Amino acid sequence: MDVLIIGGTGAISHAVVTEAIARGARVTVVNRGRSGNHPVPEGAEVLIADGRDPAALRSALGGRTFDVAVDFVAFTAAHVAEDIETFTGRTGQFVFISSASAYAKPVAHLPITESTPLRNPFWEYSRNKIAAEDALISAYREDGFPATIVRPSHTYDKTTVPIGGWTVVERMRAGKPVIVPGDGTSLWTLTHATDFAAAFVQLLGREDVLGEAFHITRDEAQPWDAIFRTIGHAAGAEPDLVHVPGDLVARIDPESGPGYLGDKCHSVVFDNSRIRRIALGWEPRIRLAEGARQMIEWFDADPARRRIDPRTDALHDAAARFMRGPVQQLDGPA
Repeated sequence: MDVLIIGGTGAISHAVVTEAIARGARVTVVNRGRSGNHPVPEGAEVLIADGRDPAALRSALGGRTFDVAVDFVAFTAAHVAEDIETFTGRTGQFVFISSASAYAKPVAHLPITESTPLRNPFWEYSRNKIAAEDALISAYREDGFPATIVRPSHTYDKTTVPIGGWTVVERMRAGKPVIVPGDGTSLWTLTHATDFAAAFVQLLGREDVLGEAFHITRDEAQPWDAIFRTIGHAAGAEPDLVHVPGDLVARIDPESGPGYLGDKCHSVVFDNSRIRRIALGWEPRIRLAEGARQMIEWFDADPARRRIDPRTDALHDAAARFMRGPVQQLDGPA
């Protein structure tokens, strides 16, 4: 199977390329030649081009066709429109990486299934993913464009700390307070990238998944407090947790706020029955305790990786000060 991956060096896409090669696929990766923390896996062909520059992408591809094309760097309906034009007649399946944050917030019913409505009034990122899905489904229905949609939820690997980055771990080790979404009891689902990839690659090259959408996550959900403590303990720290409502985060840091209001402050538990009907026998293997150990080891192995983000640091300081400020006592009953 000839598989084209646009991206290939992010946490999820790197795991997908690695898994696809391990299963015998011929993988071609298109990216700008910047590997960051994830060098292109050995065995993949590399084409240097900006995946968001349609002319450059078409020039790099020439007249080649593929059994499957996967775009990890499409975020809007405009991006998808470019992909439809580029890959019509060039691939037997086009896979769009959407986001589970597109599911309706607030969440009306748990667990979340693929038929849960898509609506996120809080976060533009999610609304753009929804619009991109709409464009793809329209192209599938009207013209037979061979689209499959995949919605990852919060997916991480050893290079990504899923509680706000390495800055939060450094704060834990320094005994500084760290902010937790909501009251710390909302349920959250974290999935290791290798577990995601093991299921994802089994969607590739299948005609019976065209026009369909799938999410791929762990079944297990944990309270945010437990997630922070698991990662803190892996780093040798007992975290000082401060519970912060999403609207306060939005007031302090408008850039981070929508992700809290539109995603992290809501409980998310997923039903993965649909992907299991395709990926027979698939079960996520890496629990958070193991994933946390891997990430701490990776960051500690090189001081250059342990960078502090000033904006994240300032957000945690400001929110903690606000939440722990003086509270005026209410008068008792008359």
